[in-house]
Amino acid sequence: MLSSSAHPEPPEEPSEPAPGEPVGAPGEGEAASGPVAEPVDWLGLPEPVRERVAELAAAAVGKLSGEDVPRQLRPVARFAPAKRAKLGGTALLTALRDSARFRTAVLEWLRGHRVDALNPNDDDPVAAAAAAVLLGESSASSRVRLVARNAEEATLRAERDAAVARVRRLEAEVDRLRAELEDAQDRVERSRTEREDELVRLRGRLREQGVVVRRAKDIADEAVAARERAEAERDGEIRAMTVRMERERQKTESERARAERAVAEAEAARQSAREARAADEVRLTTLLDTISGAVDGLRRDLLVESSPRRPADTVAGASPGRRGGRVSEPTALDTLLQLPNVHVVVDGYNVTKTGYPELALVEQRQRLVRQLGALASRTRAEITVVFDGADVTSIPAAGPRGVRVLFSDPGVLADDVIRSLVRSEPQGRPVVVATSDQAVVTSVCASGAHAVPAAVLLTRLGRV
Repeated sequence: MLSSSAHPEPPEEPSEPAPGEPVGAPGEGEAASGPVAEPVDWLGLPEPVRERVAELAAAAVGKLSGEDVPRQLRPVARFAPAKRAKLGGTALLTALRDSARFRTAVLEWLRGHRVDALNPNDDDPVAAAAAAVLLGESSASSRVRLVARNAEEATLRAERDAAVARVRRLEAEVDRLRAELEDAQDRVERSRTEREDELVRLRGRLREQGVVVRRAKDIADEAVAARERAEAERDGEIRAMTVRMERERQKTESERARAERAVAEAEAARQSAREARAADEVRLTTLLDTISGAVDGLRRDLLVESSPRRPADTVAGASPGRRGGRVSEPTALDTLLQLPNVHVVVDGYNVTKTGYPELALVEQRQRLVRQLGALASRTRAEITVVFDGADVTSIPAAGPRGVRVLFSDPGVLADDVIRSLVRSEPQGRPVVVATSDQAVVTSVCASGAHAVPAAVLLTRLGRV
């Protein structure tokens, strides 16, 4: 152990031990008993131990006399206490390694002011390793290795936890994609079933028409057979029954007329089949017109299309107000998305810079288009997203199904493209514009569209 009294200053420190050797009290020499400490690489200490030793040396160096501080370390001693360990850590460790006198002075100061820092048996492995290194304990190297191993294990645990978290995120993504695939397969199966039902119905109609055609053909065949029989009878009787020739000729003509009537009936049957098919098409067209009329009536009931003007519409001093409006709640947006044939127009960068401005522009576009694709698959709404094309050097690949991605032409603002989209829609179609740009909000509301703030759309996308 070191003596607490001051030690004589050797002129050139010729008796300094080699770096990493334990520091003994004055008078100790080669005859000292006990195990010899394994040399310690001061500059190669694990980062926690290195910071701890540098912190203790920085606390002591500012309180030592100038003769105990090596010349190259004196500028560090003039640093503010908070900066010594951070800026002069390497210099402090080098001085501890190379100068036994400096190490001894630091130990004496710590024994007087920070004796708790020199406990090699401290519960904290870093504090115990730093104390063993400063005291030159034989266990210093093993304690340093323990700290390094603990730090490595902590790093491995952190990497393992991060890997587990990534696996869980990927599993959640796989589950989501599997659910989407199952939903798509269900839709395909329903469509296939509908097509098979329609095919069965058409086959039934074809069989019915085939029966009619076969019946007409049988009649024609019977007529031909009858005519052939009549001709055969006429040829057999002509020689013996000259008197009845005219009668047989008339009979033959009668049979021919009958055959012609049968052929005409067959042609009439075919024409009837064609007319029946045409009548079916007319009924289908009528059904579609009826459905369209029902949709128009529903639009009028929901007040999403202006009614024809009436005499009361010409009364001065009152107006029906604008169809469009501002939407501030996600529930109201959900209601709009349920409207039939709704068109959602999204101000791309206005939404992405509200939701995730820290991403690069290309990553903002990709993330928004991906989220809008999921929304389109669930609501069946028509979705158009408009980005400013001024800084886009190449047009990206096509987006998800159901999402139209537009870039404004050079010299054209995305806001103007959005206004043009709203104006191009027919009267009565519900249009929703997602933007927080108040100038755009005012103009699209005046055109009859519904304006939704970017934050409300982002909230809805977060539930997709």
